[in-house]
Amino acid sequence: MALTEDTARRFARVALGHVARAFPYKDDHVFIGPEDLRLPQQAHPVFFGSFDWHSCVHGWWTLLTLRRLYPAMPEAAQIEALAETTFTPEKLAIELAYLDRPSARGFERPYGWGWLMCLHHEAARHGDKVWGERLEPLARAFAQRLRDYLAILTYPITVGTHFNTAFALVLARAWAESRDPGLVELIDDWATRAFGHRRDYAGWEPGGDEFLSPVLTAAVLMSEVLPHRAFAAWFAALVIENDWLSRECRPVIVSDRSDGKIAHLDGLNLSRAWCLKAIGARLGVPHEAALRRLADQHLAAALPHVEGDYMGEHWLASFALLALLPAER
Repeated sequence: MALTEDTARRFARVALGHVARAFPYKDDHVFIGPEDLRLPQQAHPVFFGSFDWHSCVHGWWTLLTLRRLYPAMPEAAQIEALAETTFTPEKLAIELAYLDRPSARGFERPYGWGWLMCLHHEAARHGDKVWGERLEPLARAFAQRLRDYLAILTYPITVGTHFNTAFALVLARAWAESRDPGLVELIDDWATRAFGHRRDYAGWEPGGDEFLSPVLTAAVLMSEVLPHRAFAAWFAALVIENDWLSRECRPVIVSDRSDGKIAHLDGLNLSRAWCLKAIGARLGVPHEAALRRLADQHLAAALPHVEGDYMGEHWLASFALLALLPAER
């Protein structure tokens, strides 16, 4: 399965339909007093759509990625026009100032942090626009928060939801590779301590409301951290030798797509597909073909459901795009 212009246009229309849709909205805000009462757009004039802050961030990543890949599609002009009125210095200054609130220390940690850095990484690839320059202070603020967080995070969080450590570090590391070698070193050292000794995985996934695979997201991270031979041996000891991958890693069933938590499972199928493709590209022969087939099975189970109910529609296209993009290695 590959990304086509028709699919790109479909994803673009979906994301254009929600990044500037104000309601419904789930706020991640600690109210200190009655003076904190405000509309989400007042605290987050850039990322007030898409049901929640982090989904709006990666909705914008979806739009900018599609604009770069398919600049001639009709939706590209709409994306550009909306971005021009959204990524303004004034609005981004308000987003940045929000982080100065003492009660915002854990705001969107770590999922939203990783996605914001990922959005900046994509925005900087649009050389004809100043979006990357304008988003950089926000990205660097989250990079510093990530440094501080890793200094106190003794154990990895291995759930399959927004608190997952490995997924955020994969996104942050991609941002840091060309901007912050010190952060890359910090992530690599921390990941090696957290995951380097892991083997013989026997976790109880999938969980009923997960959209990430705890083991496969950790494997994607370690595929970036370890040299090829070391990673191949580590991955084999983790999920191949004990037959977990072939025995347990199958597309999951979604019973009710109108339930926001149950709808997460469509995201699990998509994020597993992304992980399997990325891991396969790094392993090469003899595992790549089998992992790609398994990824395609997961994609086929979820792609028809990217749109239809807002509980999935406000975020699933981002994970579908991740899974359809060619592996970089």
